[in-house]
Amino acid sequence: MAKTRAWVMGLGMMVLAPSAMARVCAVSIDSTDQMTFSSKQITLAADCSEVELTLRHAGKLAVTAMGHNWVLTRTADYQPVAMAGMRGSLADSYLPRNDARVLAHTKVIGGGQSTRVRFSTRQLEKGGDYTFFCSFPGHFAMMKGKLVFG
Repeated sequence: MAKTRAWVMGLGMMVLAPSAMARVCAVSIDSTDQMTFSSKQITLAADCSEVELTLRHAGKLAVTAMGHNWVLTRTADYQPVAMAGMRGSLADSYLPRNDARVLAHTKVIGGGQSTRVRFSTRQLEKGGDYTFFCSFPGHFAMMKGKLVFG
């Protein structure tokens, strides 16, 4: 009986262990009709295993006129991805399809809307060089910031 109880407890701990070790870090950022993000830097703790980012569009303009999204790439990839996205469409969130350089992104939203993306930090290096930006055509030059992990 004692062996069975120990086995069941051990099995229960193995099932709970991954979720007990996982830490989801919630982040919120606003965007405006003036092509700005509310933060120029997002800092994630080293123990974050996942990020749930909420993007809110605090403006009033429609998605087709002043849409915004949130895209994360390595800093070296930010401009090439943004330029490639300008050849895309709203349906593709102005991003090249299936591009491995895009580490995470939200859909494009209009005034008064919000959206979320949840992504793993396994693809990020502690101390790595990351840029977040809006890929709506022409916005990336002004709407960008730095993501710091760890």
